[in-house]
Amino acid sequence: MAEQKFEAGMKRLEEIVAKMEAGDLPLDDSLKLFEEGIKLSRTLNKTLETAERKVEMLVRGADGGLGTVPFDEGEEE
Repeated sequence: MAEQKFEAGMKRLEEIVAKMEAGDLPLDDSLKLFEEGIKLSRTLNKTLETAERKVEMLVRGADGGLGTVPFDEGEEE
């Protein structure tokens, strides 16, 4: 997905789905679009998982107030 933003990737994925749903593409073109869509989907999913981990870093402190914990991008759960 190179340096595309998440929103641009989602827009491209929507375009791919619309073209494939139209059903008027030759098989080779459909396969190429399918492969591109799968790659985009995986990349976008990783982006969402990273964002989800960041959100999960919010923790409730002993006093009941909300705080944050530093997020280490290299850390695996």
